[in-house]
Amino acid sequence: MSANMGSTVSPRQLVLALDHEESFAREDFLSGPSNEAALALIDRWPDWPDQVMVLIGPEGSGKSHLASIWAQAAGARVLSAKLLTQIDLPAAFATGALVVEDVEPAGLDERALFHLLNLAREEGAFVLITARSSLAGFPVSIRDLGSRLRALPSVALAPPDDALLRALVVKLAADRQLAVDAPLVNYLVNHIERSFGAARAAVALLDHEAMRQHRPVTRALASELFREASA
Repeated sequence: MSANMGSTVSPRQLVLALDHEESFAREDFLSGPSNEAALALIDRWPDWPDQVMVLIGPEGSGKSHLASIWAQAAGARVLSAKLLTQIDLPAAFATGALVVEDVEPAGLDERALFHLLNLAREEGAFVLITARSSLAGFPVSIRDLGSRLRALPSVALAPPDDALLRALVVKLAADRQLAVDAPLVNYLVNHIERSFGAARAAVALLDHEAMRQHRPVTRALASELFREASA
């Protein structure tokens, strides 16, 4: 059983995962049972069940990568939900497609989101929304907005299985030009939280500590860093 990586990796170390740029190209997306439904949705555009679709999943689950793939295919502008009140929405729909990332209850401008959904319908535009939790459960005060959010079709991304987690560790290591062998990869998969974010943090920590200690990235180093986690 996998252990929670929070017992061995500090918030400071988790931030290390953000220091390395990843490719969001279609060919670099790792697919598996946990995300096949979401990838199928992206690939079937414009044959969507609705003009507005929602991708739901935890941080690091691949929502941004999928959104980037779709944005490239649809010519969509990518917009953070926090900037909804700061842009010209009609201009944002100029290409007929828009990605709105990281919609969350905290700090949500309900009127701006409601206006966006209405404008998308009027313009016949496609919108892809990403969120960590279901929009249907958002505590909104605008009743019509609540109805709209509950009606939006969504696809959820689940935690990765062992095979996908192994492939992700190998890819993240390759992105950092790190050579990893099967014993190291298997050790990590058995000692970190089963999530994309944990895999990114673990590889980043290994890279950081290998450079700091002037050591190769090996199972021995991993066992030192994660020795408090139980398999």
